[in-house]
Amino acid sequence: MVSLTLAQKGTPLPYVAGALAEYANETKPNSYSVQWQEGASLKGKDKAVNSVLIDNGQEFVGSRAAEAFILSALPTPVETAQWIGFAQERLGGSVAFKDLELAFSELDQHLQMRSYASGYAVSVADAALWGALRASAIFQRNLKIAGQQVLGPALTRWYAHISAQPFVERLVAAAANAQTAAKPSGAKVTTDQGSFDLGLEGVEDGKVVTRFPPEPSGYLHIGHAKAALLNEYFARSHNGKLIVRFDDTNPNKEKAEFEESITEDLRLLGIHGDVVTHTSDHFQTIYEYALKMINKGLAYADDTPHETMKEERMNGIASQRRDQSVEENLQRFELMRQGTEEGLTWCLRAKMSVDNPNKAMRDPVIFRCNLTPHHRTGTLWKIYPTYDFCCPIVDSIEGVTHALRSMEYRDRNPQYEWFFPALELRPVAIKDFSRMNFVYTLLSKRKLQWFVDSGIVGGWDDPRFPTVRGIRRRGMTIDALRQYVLMQGASQKNMLLEWDKIWALNKKIIDPVAPRHTALLKKELVPVTVVGGPD
Repeated sequence: MVSLTLAQKGTPLPYVAGALAEYANETKPNSYSVQWQEGASLKGKDKAVNSVLIDNGQEFVGSRAAEAFILSALPTPVETAQWIGFAQERLGGSVAFKDLELAFSELDQHLQMRSYASGYAVSVADAALWGALRASAIFQRNLKIAGQQVLGPALTRWYAHISAQPFVERLVAAAANAQTAAKPSGAKVTTDQGSFDLGLEGVEDGKVVTRFPPEPSGYLHIGHAKAALLNEYFARSHNGKLIVRFDDTNPNKEKAEFEESITEDLRLLGIHGDVVTHTSDHFQTIYEYALKMINKGLAYADDTPHETMKEERMNGIASQRRDQSVEENLQRFELMRQGTEEGLTWCLRAKMSVDNPNKAMRDPVIFRCNLTPHHRTGTLWKIYPTYDFCCPIVDSIEGVTHALRSMEYRDRNPQYEWFFPALELRPVAIKDFSRMNFVYTLLSKRKLQWFVDSGIVGGWDDPRFPTVRGIRRRGMTIDALRQYVLMQGASQKNMLLEWDKIWALNKKIIDPVAPRHTALLKKELVPVTVVGGPD
């Protein structure tokens, strides 16, 4: 991997080189390791050394040398190359103010009817232009004070859009983290978004693996979007890997339709898993781990009626089946696997505790019968693992290093950690973040499903729904959604959010580009004569 070190106070700020390197990481992951270093120079007092790129021991000193190296490995059609040159020559740090104003105006005109500088998708030209503008103190000052009044609506709209791209967010976050680390102990750190500091332990650059495990039982809502974006953010910020895993362990609720919609919604959000897997890929392995638990005396089969089991767990009372022999448990688990009439009355429970103060630790169910055909495995299996059982197993065997999930699972974290030594698995670090809750808004898929089934709404994409598709139909842009989620950070503080801020952010993005028309009813037209008006 090529390393690129950038000076935090370089002149100019080496954002062009940084943006090009992170853009290259989008097209070919882990091509560059980008880090920021305190100071105006990386070598003594020589301010020309604002960046150093090292490839196989060879140094490329200075931002232009680094930019040239990175660009040599990227496709640059003629139009793209022209805009890269524009960024380097017309927007550079030593350009006169009047010339900069002219360049801003020219760029604004070019972007009037375009989303990107060159072509129909983000290109290396956008990365170079964004880097030059981010490094320009004049542009940044005008953006903060006057915005589109001075810079133009198309340019400010484009700049906000590119700023929301994952490769740019990684670069900016790395710069912010380096700046925070450079502050003296006790210094106050100010930021315009939530903190991303979860205190992750055992982080190694290039080796971090996170996962987003949606259940294909409904459409993604805004809460899922936060989980997906945060897992992607931490994976990319450490040059790691993101696994998108469909937790398909409940055939009663899951459909291929939901899986396809989740895949499409993740694509719209700009989230691309390095690997896409299914929990059902590991059913045989999970089944074998269940047998291992029974043989170790750590699990038992139970046919206690549901309400009685619930009452016993609540009151800390042991099940009558808790001390069955291993042979009896194996026999009954086999009946469950076969889906026999008797087997349907049993479930498998982990032998954790009877009276632990944390009720999640009181012998939870880890396998149950279900004869409903699975949308991927058909009728092969008659038993399915619970989420709490399969999650630590699959996380461990798929190589996940950090499991990030919302705080609703906090009581079950000890349960998650209990399985690793019990099953002799590699442990996975687990961290919580707060759920994204909105006033007067239901985010429960079960409750949203009721509205769909009752015909009260037209479907999961109803504009009144908090699903990604619902708010998209209502007019929400993906840029606004991404920016809003990342503004919340990875805080563990539960908050009840208002919708007005996200819609205000959406308006800010849409206003510069939304066409506006005035219409008159033809049958009610009245002729008007303007005297003394312009020709």
